[in-house]
Amino acid sequence: MRKKYYTHFLLNERQGSCSEYSGVVEINRLAQHEFEGEEIKTLLAQNFDLEAEEVTVLDWSRLH
Repeated sequence: MRKKYYTHFLLNERQGSCSEYSGVVEINRLAQHEFEGEEIKTLLAQNFDLEAEEVTVLDWSRLH
């Protein structure tokens, strides 16, 4: 089952710059699992080839 989340986050990229993103993220795994904290940062970082420490999550909320 797919779940949709609204997210707003910052990426502190290796070049010293910072990028801001917001929008809907759709996750297609672990239907009963709710993502939290470091897990969210890791998931977002993987999509940008970054480390979780380089992600700052400002907002993450499930859409119904």
